[in-house]
Amino acid sequence: MQTTRIILLGLACMFFVEAACAQDTAIITADGQKQMLTKPGTEPVGAAKPEVVVVEYFDYNCPYCKKVVPTLQALLASDPKVAIVYKDWPILGQMSVYAASCALAAGYQGKYQAAHDALINGPRLSKYDQVDEILRTAGVNMEALVKDRMSHAGEIAALLERNDGEARALELGGTPGLVVGRQVLPGITDLEHLKLLVENSRHLQ
Repeated sequence: MQTTRIILLGLACMFFVEAACAQDTAIITADGQKQMLTKPGTEPVGAAKPEVVVVEYFDYNCPYCKKVVPTLQALLASDPKVAIVYKDWPILGQMSVYAASCALAAGYQGKYQAAHDALINGPRLSKYDQVDEILRTAGVNMEALVKDRMSHAGEIAALLERNDGEARALELGGTPGLVVGRQVLPGITDLEHLKLLVENSRHLQ
């Protein structure tokens, strides 16, 4: 029998419940979704009062994360009731960790989204000064960023650890990992499939 997996995030990590379904799909519980969206550390992009929230776990050096960017942007353009929450999950080495830390530090000057967009749409990152130059070009005050990255180091590390814990509880095998409403989607997809999951989310209670 094909199953729908019900996942509860939290100290117990997850629970699974079998149910008839057209395909093998992982669904997080309503409590798990609430936990995921509570103080996520970055501001949602898109609708101010969304009907459906898409969460993306990503790495700035992941080529598939870069590939899915136009699809997510197209979704926001086509549906005014959708918001996206970006969760930095730097799993591809120290350069990814540095980029994620810098982007989150930019948030203390209100520049997280500018930093995110510049890094995710840029080339593969291989040097620290390359990251710095990309952020500087995006309008980030690098002197303030360095101070914020140091003074908020504990908060940034805690957020990255939280994101890692959530992604592992969701059993994401890598980046990108999407959660559309309460539906877990590992890997990339096309716009039509994403729209279908959004519509499913509107009816999933």
